[in-house]
Amino acid sequence: MSGPAEGSVGWAVVDHQQAALLLLGGVGCGLTGSIAGLASLVSYPVLLAAGLPPVAASMTNTVALVAAPAGMVAGARRELRGQRRRILRASGVCTAGGITGGVLLMSTPSTAFEVIVPFLIVLGALALLFREGLRDWYTRPGWRPPLGIAIFLIGVYGGYFGAAAGVLLLAAMGVAAVEPLAVTNAVKTVVLGAANLAAALLYALTGPVAWSAAALLAAGCLVGSWIGPAVVRRTPERPLRVIIAVAAVGLAVYLWWKAA
Repeated sequence: MSGPAEGSVGWAVVDHQQAALLLLGGVGCGLTGSIAGLASLVSYPVLLAAGLPPVAASMTNTVALVAAPAGMVAGARRELRGQRRRILRASGVCTAGGITGGVLLMSTPSTAFEVIVPFLIVLGALALLFREGLRDWYTRPGWRPPLGIAIFLIGVYGGYFGAAAGVLLLAAMGVAAVEPLAVTNAVKTVVLGAANLAAALLYALTGPVAWSAAALLAAGCLVGSWIGPAVVRRTPERPLRVIIAVAAVGLAVYLWWKAA
């Protein structure tokens, strides 16, 4: 699987070292995604290190991360109790965004969007850091921007590029709801999983997906996302939000450097 062409990845052979890298990377991305919404911070570089070209790595990453909601549902039943209606409503909106983003990725150049991405991630990090003040503003009487629009746009972003989409969605849902971070985090993972699934189906039918890599990464991701909720449940909320925000800014700087 060293340096395959964009259109010929398919079921390329994976050696033992690559398999171990992808499995361990999957566990790391599942943990990071379920705890901090930054799964792609781990999984995308792992796919590049395994020899995939960028577009194939991005599509393969989206396909593999379909495993994250399954692990989260298994590990966060307590947090997801009573959230069914909210999840279904938000998932429908996010799925529409995910399909839109997937179509955009397959039909337009990504250069301009990649320049904007770091700034979106920083905005998400700031929203997490100042969540209480933003939530007070959002919940006061009077007009406020609909949460559904934000969820749709984040779904578009998730289907198109994906990195730190979880941070953006966690920030948006956290501002609009008064609840423990662990609950928002669990709901966010399932909702974003709907957008991932929609984009993944599109890529599976039309895109250069490395299926061997996707399967190994997904297996590790399933384990990591199952363990993640227990970590969130036992971690103080404020330090966790600071860690998420700092990691998001770090990813934004890296992506800005790559796009420059």
